[in-house]
Amino acid sequence: MKHETINRISFRQRLSSYRNNPLSFLLLLLVWCAMAATVFILLFIVFYILVNGVPHLTPGLFSPVYTTDNVSALPAIITTLLMVGLSLAIAVPFGIGCAIFLVEYAKKTNRFIRYVRLTTETLAGIPSIIYGLFGMLFFVIALKWNLSLLAGGFTLAIMVLPTIMRSTEEALKATPDAYREGSFGLGAGRLRTVFRIVLPSAMPGISAGIILSVGRIVGETAALIYTAGTVAKVPENIFASGRTLSIHMYLLAGEGIYTDQAYATAVILLGFVLVINFISSFITRKITKGQD
Repeated sequence: MKHETINRISFRQRLSSYRNNPLSFLLLLLVWCAMAATVFILLFIVFYILVNGVPHLTPGLFSPVYTTDNVSALPAIITTLLMVGLSLAIAVPFGIGCAIFLVEYAKKTNRFIRYVRLTTETLAGIPSIIYGLFGMLFFVIALKWNLSLLAGGFTLAIMVLPTIMRSTEEALKATPDAYREGSFGLGAGRLRTVFRIVLPSAMPGISAGIILSVGRIVGETAALIYTAGTVAKVPENIFASGRTLSIHMYLLAGEGIYTDQAYATAVILLGFVLVINFISSFITRKITKGQD
């Protein structure tokens, strides 16, 4: 009952303040309109993809072998999973490690730290096609890895490294210093404090960066065409070429005769991203509950 009374009073106060200041009400109205437009656009895109793609989800689309008759997406699904795992295995340790050094060990007044942050922000703004050209020149040609899963994985790892690094850094900064002080007071060292206290507390922010990175890896096309190739089969090893779901959808739509299958692949890609986000959120909640 008290909470309802408090809510009514606060609502009346806000309403009164909006009457006294019309500009605040106008800004609030603009915020609500922007939110409604964002939700509407998202729902429209999802609805459009489902309407055009679901009717064309046939068993042949999940055949183990790709042919010109079934244009199977199963090899692309497996290649996408391998690419996500390989890219994250490279980028996550480096990104989290760099963020830990910048927040927990480096001096706040160190000029080198400012250069590192500036470089990270610059890398985050580089177009993906530039990463693709760099990966082709360095990994494919200079290191002679050819068009392969390994070349694509390293290229994507460099691409998502700034996202993981910055999100982890902000999550570590948001962790209260009282946690660190309490751990130090109990006799724990800095390394133990970081891995047993700080990192679990910052896990929601870290996982958010990893989820964003997964979304970029799954949806990337330009960088992978020049580094991983477009072979429509499951790579036999990390030095073999393969195509991800986004490349598969791009090639089907570009050919012009598999438009329906391209929409169906878009449905698979949408479900793929949703499942990964759900699994990541579930793991984060488990870790957070265990920490509590």
